[in-house]
Amino acid sequence: MVYDIDNARKYIYVETYKVGKDEVGERFRDALTKKSKAGIEVRILIDYWGAGSVDHEFFTELIEYGGEVRFFEKIKYTTDKFTQGHKRNHRKLLLIDDDISWIGSSNLTGYNINWRESMLRIRSLEMAFAFTKLFMQDFRIYNKYIFNKAYNTKMIKVGDFEIIRDAPSIAIKRINQKFIRIIKSARESVIIETPYFLPGFLLRKALIDAKKRGVKITVILPNHSDVNLVDILRNKYLGPLHRNGINFQFYRPNNLHAKLMLVDNEIFAIGTSNFDYRSFRYMYEIMLAGDNKDIVSQVKSHVDETIKDSIPFDIEKWENRAMINKLFEWLLLPFRHLL
Repeated sequence: MVYDIDNARKYIYVETYKVGKDEVGERFRDALTKKSKAGIEVRILIDYWGAGSVDHEFFTELIEYGGEVRFFEKIKYTTDKFTQGHKRNHRKLLLIDDDISWIGSSNLTGYNINWRESMLRIRSLEMAFAFTKLFMQDFRIYNKYIFNKAYNTKMIKVGDFEIIRDAPSIAIKRINQKFIRIIKSARESVIIETPYFLPGFLLRKALIDAKKRGVKITVILPNHSDVNLVDILRNKYLGPLHRNGINFQFYRPNNLHAKLMLVDNEIFAIGTSNFDYRSFRYMYEIMLAGDNKDIVSQVKSHVDETIKDSIPFDIEKWENRAMINKLFEWLLLPFRHLL
């Protein structure tokens, strides 16, 4: 990614959830500052919550040379205390020169430097134009709490590709609906990689129904994610789904943060959305789906490598888990939409 930034000649647009105030974040900032100093248009959109201690001062030199930095939606304290802080911009894009588009799971921070991520790099004028248009929509509404959600989550078709977006909404969950449609279309296999697995009823039903049709379902999760509460609560789902034929694999070397789906080795979906209530209901997310053979091949290779470093779900160990774990699963269940 830094190589692409170094070779930019026209513009660089960055949309991300996190930028670390660390070696990785500083490396990206310095590369962007260098390009801004050279007269390249640089625009950065960072989620206000995800930014943490990073503020405009972190980008002082870049801004002095004409770069623009915006922080998406400051926390607004309202009577909606439980969900307002969850309505975050989780989208991740790097767009360069009407040519290169990056989309995927990785933040710009050293915190996740050793995690297994999924990032897709595309060289296409059409795709770059589409992603740039969507970036500019987000850049314009960065400080607006009321806007046309239907327009700002409209599915964009680019050739054989679909760009699917979500904005906070309990009623309109486009990515969730897309996942269900893809799973329902499966004939042979469904593979999911996700760091957080708290699927709603309709997603669980789609997976179970697919298995009943003879489809092989594989869900790859981190052995231990970076959110312990999610790991505890997900256990409640694993046993019943395993008994319905869903195959779970646990990635061991470090945290699995990839977010993708592969169906029948023909259809892929890759982007920022987790397989949980919070992403589908409360987050600004973006996914790219399609059947491009080159991308399908890359996704398949990624999945194969992930499985090599994974271990299968142990139903006996699950059944004999400590009573305290079962108690916490029940206690956390009412808060599953917020984890």
